[in-house]
Amino acid sequence: MKHENFNTVSTRGADAAVAYLDSEYDLQNASVQNSVLFGFSKRLFDLLVCALLLPVTLLVGAVLLVLNPTLNRGPLFFVQERMGKDCRPFRALKFRSMNCAKDNRRGAEDPLEIDRITRLGSVLRKARIDELPQIFNVLAGQMSLIGPRPDSFEHAKVFLKAIPAYRLRHAVLPGISGYAQTEVGYVEGVEATRRKVDADLYYIANRNLRMEVWLVWRTIKTMISRAGS
Repeated sequence: MKHENFNTVSTRGADAAVAYLDSEYDLQNASVQNSVLFGFSKRLFDLLVCALLLPVTLLVGAVLLVLNPTLNRGPLFFVQERMGKDCRPFRALKFRSMNCAKDNRRGAEDPLEIDRITRLGSVLRKARIDELPQIFNVLAGQMSLIGPRPDSFEHAKVFLKAIPAYRLRHAVLPGISGYAQTEVGYVEGVEATRRKVDADLYYIANRNLRMEVWLVWRTIKTMISRAGS
């Protein structure tokens, strides 16, 4: 089987990436791709890492309960409906990093409301500590450690209409981190999301346990480097 790297595929755009991946790997069967053994190994890896992260998450939560009344007033968690596997909605958990808003109407093309990020929240976001509660989504089987990053359900509905390839990234469980997060980075809007979709499809087509471990390591390095910046 011939193999092309992500940069080669992504330069052709989302539609070309879909045609390439569909012909080479049959994305209709992406949810069971790389064998049942890979799926079992990936789930076991998720559970083991989450077990290690659980005490850390509980400790961070306890510290934030003490700090939040002064530095980040409001509830401990932020809960958002996001699009998961097979385009189904689920409620993702995060440690809250922004001031509470009575009516959040941020659209798919609108920039991140940086002015709402608190001082403590900025530290949480830089080190990605705000994502830790999503291990509970992983334990519930709604997410994996590694996979396409789930978007807000309302934003995802926009992307489904605007980007033909977008639906295919939901053939697998979404992830706390993933190939698009480490190799492309944070994106906003439809046009930037096209490149994220290319990276997600590349991951789906090439994923294996070695790649999962490598992406966890890449994520840890990113967390450490951002925490020190």
